[in-house]
Amino acid sequence: MASGKTDMTPIISKLYCSSSQVVLVVRRRPHVVNGGGFVVTNCSQKVAFRVDGCGILGTKEELILRDRDGEAILLIRRKGGMVEALSIYRKWIGYSFDYKGSQKLVFTLKEPNSCLARNNTLRISTEPKPKESTKTWDFEVNGDFPDRSCSIVDSRGNIVAQVGMKKEVEQMMESKDVYQVTVKAGIDQAFVIGVIAILDYMYDESTRC
Repeated sequence: MASGKTDMTPIISKLYCSSSQVVLVVRRRPHVVNGGGFVVTNCSQKVAFRVDGCGILGTKEELILRDRDGEAILLIRRKGGMVEALSIYRKWIGYSFDYKGSQKLVFTLKEPNSCLARNNTLRISTEPKPKESTKTWDFEVNGDFPDRSCSIVDSRGNIVAQVGMKKEVEQMMESKDVYQVTVKAGIDQAFVIGVIAILDYMYDESTRC
């Protein structure tokens, strides 16, 4: 599998893309502290993003990604209903907000229905679809998120982001409440953290009630 710099159009906003690789640190909040969710800091230990989950919003299967100032930049919901129950996939939908507060569909993550799906790979489609894309998906998640060892890979096989334990935490054999996400140059960090938020919810972690 290839790795390296990947050129792409920002998915949420160019404000969240960097010309160099960025390492973000995720710190989970216990449910007893501000309703759970997690906080993301940058190399300067300043808050870059915050994710609010069910404990704060009071709505199951709904997440909100906020920027460093607390403004909502991404709304994530799981699409439900009888049709989905009979489908091989469960769908998570990500909507960005424009300056007027209107919602715009930016990506769809397909979570395999374990009862029906043969392939357990999580795949993500973005909107609008890249012109050069020949696949029905644009990114996929490989590895094991609960073990903090996974990556987001684009349709060409490039690793665009990796989740891993912080070395100091790993050495002390502490819990997985603190881990790091390495985002490659040119990749939308808000999009990556939005995907991480879905993984957190799927695996019954800090964003769930």
